[in-house]
Amino acid sequence: MISAVTITLSIGVSNSLNSQTLPENVAKIGENIYSYGGYGEYYSMFIVTSEGVIAIESVDSRHAKGMIEAIKKVSPQPIKYLLHSHNHWDHASGGQVFKDVGAKTIAHVEAYEWMKANKGMDMAIPDESWGGTRKDITLGETTVELHYLGMNHGLGMTVFLIPQQNIAYIADLVTPNRVLMSVVPDFNIKEWERSIQEILELDFERAVYAHNHRPDAIKGGDKQDAKDNLQFIQDIRSGIYKEFQKGGNPMEIPSKLKLPKYKDWAMYEEWLSMNVWRILLDEFMGPFPWRPNHPYQGK
Repeated sequence: MISAVTITLSIGVSNSLNSQTLPENVAKIGENIYSYGGYGEYYSMFIVTSEGVIAIESVDSRHAKGMIEAIKKVSPQPIKYLLHSHNHWDHASGGQVFKDVGAKTIAHVEAYEWMKANKGMDMAIPDESWGGTRKDITLGETTVELHYLGMNHGLGMTVFLIPQQNIAYIADLVTPNRVLMSVVPDFNIKEWERSIQEILELDFERAVYAHNHRPDAIKGGDKQDAKDNLQFIQDIRSGIYKEFQKGGNPMEIPSKLKLPKYKDWAMYEEWLSMNVWRILLDEFMGPFPWRPNHPYQGK
């Protein structure tokens, strides 16, 4: 039998916004799941449950304070958890703001150890770390799956999945409608590709991306964004291979290679050649036997 208390709780959580409009910079992604984009090109996510709120990605103190204000306007529930995606200061700062309202802050052990050794001015050491490739956090009626996919970008990079609603939160590994970040710092390209392929195997339909250049970025994106990012990396490599087969000076490839399919993506003109340089140099680190007249050819 369902108790009156349970019914009251469920109605209170699911209808918490019926009497008000969403606060500025907040969008509803699923039932009791919201994205928050406060300042610049950073997006976070929070989940309201009958026992409290789970927040993902603090970014920095300014963003964190705005996010907490938004959460309070959405729900009176206390914030119980803040989950960090990885170690980079522009994502993992601002944790103290959540600690100050009573939230437990959590990061993968790789990120935790780095944050301890390299504490930034706006970075607070997480209260708790976790190891391995999977951790589940359940609060009220909601479970959040934490997936560590191994080497790809930064340290301790975690992808978050809310399986009940097929919604994910993904930082840095997928950025809709934008070419790769300048010289692609702190990425292992091949492992990054593997990680995106593993992301595509996760059961989600919608996602909040930490960086998003869709016109409606606050509303997140979908699995196609991950497919598009993976294809972009592969198209760069394929273009490099084709240029090698033509012969000529490999150092001229970054200025020659164009991918008009992506010309409308953000930073295409500014960063494409740097993207090509990075993947080209990654390929130079190996024997690449497919290059004509390479000294290792046939050995």
